[in-house]
Amino acid sequence: MLRRAYDKTMELAAHRNAPWALAGVAFIESSVFPIPPDVMLIPMVLAERRKAWLFAGIATLASVLGGIFGYIIGYFLFETIGQPILSFYGYGHAFEDFAKRYNEYGAWIVFIAGVTPFPYKVITIASGVTQLNFFVFMLASVAARGLRFFIVAALLYWFGPPIRTFIDKYFAILSIVFVVLLIGGFVLIKYVM
Repeated sequence: MLRRAYDKTMELAAHRNAPWALAGVAFIESSVFPIPPDVMLIPMVLAERRKAWLFAGIATLASVLGGIFGYIIGYFLFETIGQPILSFYGYGHAFEDFAKRYNEYGAWIVFIAGVTPFPYKVITIASGVTQLNFFVFMLASVAARGLRFFIVAALLYWFGPPIRTFIDKYFAILSIVFVVLLIGGFVLIKYVM
């Protein structure tokens, strides 16, 4: 099932309506779809590097709007829709403990999930269920998703096709290193100042 979805997503990236497909994938990935929009963004930018920033903007906007949809699922439809989605991804049982501590670190959780390969949809739904402050949720989502998609687009724009192999191979590690460096920077600033 996942392989068919992945193949279909790759096929859509080459189509003339690819920007609409990118928007659709980015939107639904933020609430229910398992394939990240990067699998469309990467070949689209490689095909038309001059449109890299447009494609990154489309992915960011659609992803954040999809995140709002995930938040709504969690806030209004958790019992009927949200719980089955979380159970499907294997987070149903651990969710109760997670929700208790969620709001304390909510902005960081949303940001980290938005940048890394962690399933962002789990976080958007969790934000609604725990009723994380919507402004905090939006700010962290825009920052994280924008950072993620614009970094991918920038690397592809500047370095072209060879970077695709590098990103595909090391995306998870690169995301984790970035988050560790970011958090380390904030900790360092806190102790230096």
